[in-house]
Amino acid sequence: MYLTRLIYASSVTGIFNESSLEDILKKARLHNAKQGITGMLCFSNNYFIQCLEGSRESVNETYNKILKDTRHSNIVIIDYSEICSREFSSWDMAYVPATKNMEPINLKFTTSTEFNPYNISGSAAFLMLLELRNNLISV
Repeated sequence: MYLTRLIYASSVTGIFNESSLEDILKKARLHNAKQGITGMLCFSNNYFIQCLEGSRESVNETYNKILKDTRHSNIVIIDYSEICSREFSSWDMAYVPATKNMEPINLKFTTSTEFNPYNISGSAAFLMLLELRNNLISV
C-alpha cells in the first residue's frame, strides 16, 4: 500500500472549548498509533492545520472521521500526495501550540505574521510544517 500525506486546514466552532484540544490530541494519538498514522497538528488564532501520513486507506478513513467532528468546520484539503517516506515518523501526533515564535515562520511562508492556514499553498504548508517540526526537535 502506498504512503500518503494529507494536509488540511479548519476553523474551530462554538462547540470548541479549553478541554477540546486535549481531547483531540489524546484521541488522535491513540487512533493514529493503531492505524499507523503519523503527523503534526498546529493550532493558533482559532485555526488548525494538520498533516497526516500513512497508508492511503488509513489517511482517508481518518480524514473522513475528522470531517464529522463538530468542533471544527470549513475543513479544506491543502495538499494530498503520495510520498516515498514520512517526515513526521517520530510522532503519532506532534503538537505545535501558538507562540510568538511562529510569527517569523508564518511570514516566511505566507503574506502575514498572523497564522491563517487558508492563505497558504500546499507546498508552502508542507515546508512550514517541516520548519515547525525542526523547531520542536531543537527545543
